[in-house]
Amino acid sequence: MTDRFNALTVVFEKDIREDDAQAIISAIMQLRGVASVEGNVADMNSHIAKQQAMYELQGKILEVFRSQK
Repeated sequence: MTDRFNALTVVFEKDIREDDAQAIISAIMQLRGVASVEGNVADMNSHIAKQQAMYELQGKILEVFRSQK
């Protein structure tokens, strides 16, 4: 038996303007079976999470370079 999805989440590579996203929203709405599409507004919490992830990734990259000596 396979799992059944009730939603899919799309994540952009970077924040985009609401008016720029409208074409993507319209395209997704054209797909069969799509009931609704809603945007998720970027806020301070998402910015903080991105910065923390970037800091952690930078630290791991530095560890790789340091371990190759």
